[in-house]
Amino acid sequence: MSSSPTASGAESWHGTTILAVRKGGRVVVAGDGQVTLGATVIKHSARKVRRLGRGDVIGGFAGATADAFTLFERLEKKLEQFPGQLTRACVELAKDWRTDRYLRRLEAMMIVADATTTLVLTGNGDVLEPEGGVAGIGSGGTYALAAARALIDQDLDPEAIARKSMAIAAEICVYTNTNVVVEAIGA
Repeated sequence: MSSSPTASGAESWHGTTILAVRKGGRVVVAGDGQVTLGATVIKHSARKVRRLGRGDVIGGFAGATADAFTLFERLEKKLEQFPGQLTRACVELAKDWRTDRYLRRLEAMMIVADATTTLVLTGNGDVLEPEGGVAGIGSGGTYALAAARALIDQDLDPEAIARKSMAIAAEICVYTNTNVVVEAIGA
């Protein structure tokens, strides 16, 4: 994550790379560990990917850290309300995110996945299921996504694809590093 001045001159956090890869009955979500403030790296080993709910959902965030943790907490409550229904929980979160005055100000994006579904959530109310088994968000997300799409047909497991793709993104995006955290679900 990095920060940049907003219209009011205050610093706001953005950046990072989160990638989901689904292949062969397995899904992985990977995230880099770099946190920057302006042009300064503050931390190399932040954990932007974690398990949610009963451990059967993985989430990764790009954007403001406090905002992301607020959204993770809200999503966990929705997962308790709708156990085993990731899409329903995400749609309910997106409704709240878009209509609640406090939540509307949150600046983050999320990728969440369970054994069968991968979704990208945004503050615009989007709950998107990406095609092709891969999704990427954050400042390096498009680089990682392109690399993963190029590698998805290779004889590689999803973790290997995610790690190689994240390494490529780190070579291109200054807000992405090679300290990658990967969480997996499935065989």
